[in-house]
Amino acid sequence: MVKRIGIHLGTSGGASNAADRAREIGANTLQIFSSSPRMWRAAKIDPAQCERMRSLRAKFRIAPLVIHTSYLVNVCSQSDQVRQQSIAAFRGEVERALALGAEYLVLHPGSWKGLTRDEGLKLAADSIQKAIDGLPWQSTTFSILIENTAGAEFSLGGSFEQVAELVTLLRNHAPVAVCLDTCHTHVSGYDIVTPEGYEETLRQVAATIGLDSVRVWHCNDAKAARGSKLDRHQHIGQGTIGIESFRRLLNDKRFRHCAFIAETPIDEEGDDERNVRVLKSLVQ
Repeated sequence: MVKRIGIHLGTSGGASNAADRAREIGANTLQIFSSSPRMWRAAKIDPAQCERMRSLRAKFRIAPLVIHTSYLVNVCSQSDQVRQQSIAAFRGEVERALALGAEYLVLHPGSWKGLTRDEGLKLAADSIQKAIDGLPWQSTTFSILIENTAGAEFSLGGSFEQVAELVTLLRNHAPVAVCLDTCHTHVSGYDIVTPEGYEETLRQVAATIGLDSVRVWHCNDAKAARGSKLDRHQHIGQGTIGIESFRRLLNDKRFRHCAFIAETPIDEEGDDERNVRVLKSLVQ
């Protein structure tokens, strides 16, 4: 099985240009935003871009295509207005993902500030169900991926148990699986650095989420310490997680079905290619 390694790429000039860039830097999977991640209103995607994306991906054998939901979406907000905006925006995200032929749409569950965690969990599940109601996802291989978060106060998804609870609530109503982020996992307090800690962390993943439910790993080193709750991404091998942790993860046969996608900074031109090259070099 070919290891799927890629990175989050920009879409300047059209979404399909990200597939060209993926090919240039040696990536065989990629992640994009389907619209501005900081604006509620999203422009419709040109059907020609959708066709070109599908064509280039088939030609270059790039899969899966992962789309990351806008940062504004908060499906468990205490504010009814924000939650309704989030439902509408997330529905648009799903529509664009289906149009582009994406396999996965990654979602941060949101913040339940002002509510109890259980209230936030129920609102998140209800909002996601409303967002996808009536959309034609059943005939596709599309899935929504719930991403674990860095564990900040009121942030839903800061533990594997919380991710698993949301997935369980959605499982009979939506196509749902999981995306795990190495930086988020690390700064939320799990040990993925030491061999013993890594195995214990995976034991917890298996007992809650289930290893097969993990479809994508966001591969990000961390600028902050384990347990700090600070979501600050760093280049692969240059942070507090370290290169050996990524080597262990990439060669773990329990995740051979996963795509490994970096969301590392662009501090200098070519950083995207360098981080992809580092990840690929770790595969044994």
